[in-house]
Amino acid sequence: MISLKKISKHLPHYMPLLALFGFVIFAFILFSYDTLLLGIVSVSSAVFYVLWGIVHHYLHKDLYISVVIEYILVASLGLIIIFSLLT
Repeated sequence: MISLKKISKHLPHYMPLLALFGFVIFAFILFSYDTLLLGIVSVSSAVFYVLWGIVHHYLHKDLYISVVIEYILVASLGLIIIFSLLT
């Protein structure tokens, strides 16, 4: 069972990630007419997501190459899905 103490310990780490996803949703709504800008927002958010994952796992001392590859693959899959919807 997940305790409230464990959630509150990790909350400061997840706030930038939640802010990023909120910004991406806002940008997709606001700039829905400009596919180039949406592509830039998507790539930027994918890069930030990977960097956030690396920093997060580094701070928790469980950063391994497999974790980095996993973040890159998830970000790539997200980009593939977004770009297939934008075209």
